[in-house]
Amino acid sequence: MSTAVAEAYARRAGDYIGAVGSMDDVHPADIHLVGDWAHRIEGEILDAGCGPGQWTGWLAGRGADVRGIDQVEPFLLHARRAHHGARVDLGSLDALPYADAAFGGALAWYSLIHHDPSSIAVPLGELGRVLAPGGGLLVGFFIADATEPFDHAVTRAYRWSASDLADMVAAAGFDVVETHTRTGAAPRPRPHGALIARRRA
Repeated sequence: MSTAVAEAYARRAGDYIGAVGSMDDVHPADIHLVGDWAHRIEGEILDAGCGPGQWTGWLAGRGADVRGIDQVEPFLLHARRAHHGARVDLGSLDALPYADAAFGGALAWYSLIHHDPSSIAVPLGELGRVLAPGGGLLVGFFIADATEPFDHAVTRAYRWSASDLADMVAAAGFDVVETHTRTGAAPRPRPHGALIARRRA
């Protein structure tokens, strides 16, 4: 996330938290997917681009060893208050402040949507660096037939075709093992994709 994008989110942090900062806003299928994925992770999970911390708090409440990171300070303040001192750090996905192979899994749930096709390799490379060999990656994203920009409520974002994003993830050193798609279902009526990958040894 660029500084300009982080500043745009900081200006609208209250609105964003009110709109999507609760697990009440998460589709049941996504809760099942993330929960099942996290249960199979060995080691600490990084909630990469954790936003207001709803996934960080939810995973911690289920017993996961989880740490969040985000570039928007108001989100981190909310995460610590709302989720009983959740472990969250200030930092960019483009330069993660963690050691190589520090995590067993990384959740990037709609946190890569503001990276365009020419820049998304940077955070994917960083996620690959901080994951141990065999570590799991789960990415949630806006899906479309073709990768394209659109006017997101906060600032310009991208919809990705599943094949384009899978190619970028593979180029970053992962094997893609599952892809999930959904269109139009409440409570989040938008085309949605999720991709599960494993860090190559």
